[in-house]
Amino acid sequence: MHAESGPSGEAAAVFKEKQELRKTFTTLLLVLLAGLMPLQSHAAKKNAPRTPPFSEAPEVRVFILDMHERHGFDVDHLTRQFGAIHSNAIVLRAIRPAAVPEMQRSWLRYRQRFVNERRISNGLRFWQENGAELARAEAIYGVPPEIITAIIGVETEYGRNMGKFSVLEALATLAFDYPPRAEFFRNELEQFLLMARENGVSPLEIKGSYAGAIGIPQFMPSSQRHYAVDFDGDDRIDLRQSTTDSIGSVARFLNMHGWQAKAPIAVPATVEGDPTALINAGIKPVLPLKDLLEHGVTARGDDERPAALIDLVSPYQATEYWIGFENFYVITRYNRSSFYAMSVFQLAESLRKSKE
Repeated sequence: MHAESGPSGEAAAVFKEKQELRKTFTTLLLVLLAGLMPLQSHAAKKNAPRTPPFSEAPEVRVFILDMHERHGFDVDHLTRQFGAIHSNAIVLRAIRPAAVPEMQRSWLRYRQRFVNERRISNGLRFWQENGAELARAEAIYGVPPEIITAIIGVETEYGRNMGKFSVLEALATLAFDYPPRAEFFRNELEQFLLMARENGVSPLEIKGSYAGAIGIPQFMPSSQRHYAVDFDGDDRIDLRQSTTDSIGSVARFLNMHGWQAKAPIAVPATVEGDPTALINAGIKPVLPLKDLLEHGVTARGDDERPAALIDLVSPYQATEYWIGFENFYVITRYNRSSFYAMSVFQLAESLRKSKE
């Protein structure tokens, strides 16, 4: 306990009186502000400029005509759907990189979000409840249950957080109002409209992430159309409601991107000297492990197996190094981040060890 500091005697009495007056004034001011803020908030919201609907944008009209010519969409119907959505400022804020460089990359902070007791506990429950489906997916696609479970755990915490954004509005916002990746998101918008039509669902009804990812495994529309599978045998693919379809689809996605059954994913490494050249070589395994060992890397594994040096950086902390093999690279095809792939791997390892 620390003693409070302050004047003594008469000066102390004056000081105390002034403090009381300040407290009274502050209280009155807070009460006044509390009464005004709702009115100000309501007025600001009422008077805030609203962007025109997407249907009024020339580039959207061109996109609609293109969808009509190439895929047979009804122009009027599609125009009405784009007339119901607007550019979403929250989506644009979320997609932009962090303004402070230090906030962009911190492996320790990233890991704490995804490899923790809550996700391990819920993951074990998910594994128990879906054990037969996970085992069948491994038998068909070669992907172990812990990896499938970990991806779903990292993506949506086993289906609990699938996103509340209008996917049509999010994709349109990024396709037409975010130039750095407009081409990518315009393609995803096209794939999304095709996917919705194929499944007989209104695109205005589908919710997902701010980037347009959908369902329990958070597939982008192009991934759903190309890799998702009807794993529960009901003659339709539903990644929003069917855990079984989601399990099969994650396994199939990894399999089709080159997953090697029973092969290693990653091992810890230490580095002597400057690893810049090895890091700059990228995360795709190209060189055999023995070549990395000749450049100051120490790690266990098959000397002939292709490998890549992975650096996991955190501000003001020593960099953590790992060797990533082909299966590690395959996980990055789901989300092109070494942080993401390592969090999936480490959550999977925690699940496997707890299960055993």
